[in-house]
Amino acid sequence: MAKYRIAWMPGDGIGVDVMDAARIVLDKLKLDAEYIPADIGWEFWKKEGEALPERTVELLQNVDCGLFGAITSKPKDEAQAELAPELQGKGLTYRSPIVRLRQRLQLYYNLRPCKAYPGNPLNYRDNIDLVIFRENAEGLYSGVEFFPVADDLREMMKRYSPALGNFDDVPGDEMAMTTRIVTLRGANRVIRRAFEYAKEHGYPTVTLVEKPNVLRETSGMMVRVAREIAREYPGIELWETNIDAQVMWLLKNPENYGVIVTGNLFGDIVSDLSAQLVGGLGFASSGNIGDDLAVFEPTHGSAPKYAGKYVSNPNAMLLTTKMMLDWLGEAEMAQTLEDAIAGVILEGKVRTYDMGGDSSTLDVANAVAERL
Repeated sequence: MAKYRIAWMPGDGIGVDVMDAARIVLDKLKLDAEYIPADIGWEFWKKEGEALPERTVELLQNVDCGLFGAITSKPKDEAQAELAPELQGKGLTYRSPIVRLRQRLQLYYNLRPCKAYPGNPLNYRDNIDLVIFRENAEGLYSGVEFFPVADDLREMMKRYSPALGNFDDVPGDEMAMTTRIVTLRGANRVIRRAFEYAKEHGYPTVTLVEKPNVLRETSGMMVRVAREIAREYPGIELWETNIDAQVMWLLKNPENYGVIVTGNLFGDIVSDLSAQLVGGLGFASSGNIGDDLAVFEPTHGSAPKYAGKYVSNPNAMLLTTKMMLDWLGEAEMAQTLEDAIAGVILEGKVRTYDMGGDSSTLDVANAVAERL
């Protein structure tokens, strides 16, 4: 019996390509694992009206972790149009399966390292090494939305938020509403994780990125919780910044930042910007992590036009695999893999098209495997 059970979730598009690359290095590392296929993605939406079948959720509750490739998400009308004919008109609604996984399985923080590896021609600067903790199960991605906005809902909300009265002249069927939900539980656990990480890895600061001067209640709660938790870590300084200023400062002085923590939407924005500083989404790894389970994924999309062509940069997937090995407690194996990835990048002989080369996805994986 294998030591680990890993849900194998290629998903859509180039997710299949980069997962093939991951398997090459995992086999070379001889990780003692059983890789269990798990159904997720656009094809299952089209055939079953469900991009995240219940069987996949059940499987994830009985494995050590999941490794995921990429997902296709489309706007509401396009998603409806691609359903099988027999499923159309039945009130089915597409929602991103990875967002739902985060919420249902309480994978409450998204860990996104952004590290510049020497030799990468796409680095903004070579001394960037920061980590983003993005709250993963709440915020504007909670899925609590309304369209049209019913009169009784508007009147009820107006009693508590008079500002809604500014829209009295807008008919309910001409208005859409999305709620931003922040709880003390959610704020506490992601901010505490950020401080613990900073303490463990020697980062001197934790930067909270919010917008409390405008989002007074939700961002205000994040600020209050961060200040309380910071008192427990006297050796780590808490910095507080607004999201708009933070993206500017990341471009100006990215080397000043170590650990960043923020809510769901702001984290989505800041992490993609930070990824570009170290080469783009082809180098952007991540983990959706809870107390007992994690699902690891590169942060790039499914890029349908490149699917099956094996031209995409697999480094994001390989670095994601490194994160998975760390999660499993295979620290030495994880470091060996990272060293091999860094060595291939530094040597510069095997590069995909985004790095100015003509190597394939699997060429990069094989080059890393050779170093292992």
